[in-house]
Amino acid sequence: MKTIISKGKNINEAIQRGLIVLNATIEDVTIEIVQNEAKGFLKIGSRDAIVKLIMRDSVFSPKSEASTQTDSHTTLEDIVNQIPTKETDWNEQEAERNVANHFTEETVGKAWVKDGQLYVKSAPKQLAMITITDGVKLLKDEQVIKERKVIVTENETYVLQTKNEQTPTKWSIKLSPQKLKVLLHVEPGYKLTRSIPDHKPEKHLTIHAKQIKEAYNELTYDIVLQKLHALKISRGVNEEAIREASQAKTPGSFEIATGLEAKQGKDGWVEALVQLKMQQGPKELENGRVDFRDSKEIPSVKVGEVVGIVHPPIAGQDGWTVTNEQISSKPTYPVNLVIGKGMELVNELLVAIEAGRPHLEQRGRMVKVKILRKLTHRGNVDITTGNIRFTGDVEVIGNIDESMLVEAEGDIIVHKEVNQATVTASGAVFCYGNVSGSELSAGKNNMIVAELGKIVGPLSFQTENIIAAIRQLIQSPAFKNGDFSIGGLQPLIRILLEKKFKSFSSLAKKYVKVVRKADRFLEREEWKEVSSEMAQVFLSISSKPVSVERVVQLSQKLKELYQVSQTPVEPDSSIILPSAANSSLFCSGDISITGKGCVNTKIHASGHLTINGIVRGEKSTAKWA
Repeated sequence: MKTIISKGKNINEAIQRGLIVLNATIEDVTIEIVQNEAKGFLKIGSRDAIVKLIMRDSVFSPKSEASTQTDSHTTLEDIVNQIPTKETDWNEQEAERNVANHFTEETVGKAWVKDGQLYVKSAPKQLAMITITDGVKLLKDEQVIKERKVIVTENETYVLQTKNEQTPTKWSIKLSPQKLKVLLHVEPGYKLTRSIPDHKPEKHLTIHAKQIKEAYNELTYDIVLQKLHALKISRGVNEEAIREASQAKTPGSFEIATGLEAKQGKDGWVEALVQLKMQQGPKELENGRVDFRDSKEIPSVKVGEVVGIVHPPIAGQDGWTVTNEQISSKPTYPVNLVIGKGMELVNELLVAIEAGRPHLEQRGRMVKVKILRKLTHRGNVDITTGNIRFTGDVEVIGNIDESMLVEAEGDIIVHKEVNQATVTASGAVFCYGNVSGSELSAGKNNMIVAELGKIVGPLSFQTENIIAAIRQLIQSPAFKNGDFSIGGLQPLIRILLEKKFKSFSSLAKKYVKVVRKADRFLEREEWKEVSSEMAQVFLSISSKPVSVERVVQLSQKLKELYQVSQTPVEPDSSIILPSAANSSLFCSGDISITGKGCVNTKIHASGHLTINGIVRGEKSTAKWA
């Protein structure tokens, strides 16, 4: 017969504890009440209930068996009420010993958890200890125990509790600086639900909580719309993205509104329909020698041939922000077309009216087109022939001798040597022979504009300061009472130049000198107009009174010319020669020395510099290729 003594605060608890130890149900046992509970006063005289449980699989009489059978509607309280009470002279300490003796060895001196309830079975020489982990609270007599490790006994009442957590959803809306995008960043919160699983009996029991973490997104579609309304975001709203963000279970960013960026247009331009660029250098043979005769042909057109198309500007498209503000596209302008010799504009078509080499030069919106004719000089250029100045290409079959000058608005090709001469081309310079003691310049117009730009910049800056000083002085009583208001500002300007702007006069004289010297190579009349006005206002006595408005207009023209000088030009210039000695080479494009090299030569190339052979005593301002 398997029998166990069980104790509890009341009869029901004592029976339940006994059933847990026996792993049995109420129908499997016979119950005897050994001792009823007593509450006492302030726990004085209180005692627990004690019952005796006998397993039914033991041999007992049919009568006993019948007497303990219950129907399916019998409750535990009904059974307790039917149990015969066997009150005897019971010693509580003896009952404790009997209870301990009847518990199985698996639970003695241990603690365990069943259905969220902590159970403890003490032993005479062994007390159980428990460790509480995060998420679990232990209460003793309705007071929370703060210690993590606790010795527990079966005489105390313990309650285990868990704490559920919930974090809120975090979200923010960010508007891009251009107001073209609205990003909604969402970090969903979570719900943390904890429960205490069953724990097997242990002498040192660590009680942990089982937790279930679920994403929790409390952001709603209406909340986002209210925020957008507060930010005055009303255009380009993506409702689907807002719904997706409100249902998100993981952190993420969503573009919930998008504006329309302005589409920029295009200024007018010239589309070339023919080849414009010349051969960039002679061809190198397999044996390493250079054949100057084997080069690409110079581009040329016939009379009536269409050289290019002048395209009108293409207007841009305005955009809008998410706050319904218009984003205007930049204005577009037609090409500033300058038609030179040999070219004519027919219904937006550039047509050659002369045979020759087509030439196109572009600086910003200004495009100059023309047909360059070719002059072929069969002999040497010497004292008997005189200098050569030509508005197209020049080809010299012989030498260019000492102190001679060859200038061309196109390219210059020299088949033999250049000795102590000056060769100046707006395009390229090709020399088949050596260059000695000479000055070669290619891309002359570009170089002059760059040189003038270095002067115009300081002039423009100082002119603005002069205007500011004039406006300040004309407010004084001395100016109003003097002759300045009648005879003009030139006397006042001269005083300012002598006392405060001492370097201005020398800069202005330098500008006028460069313009006069390069008159043939300056294609824009503005350079010459500013030079004339500069001389009249600052360097001489003008017959026309000088007013503040006149100086302001001159200052504005200086600003415009400085901007022109800073606008990059598409280089079509180059210098190619086999060797150079004691010479100066200036080019707005690339320079290539293909033969023996160079000695004691000053080189300036805005593009790349390539030198084969020796380099000795050379001074260069260029990017080495």
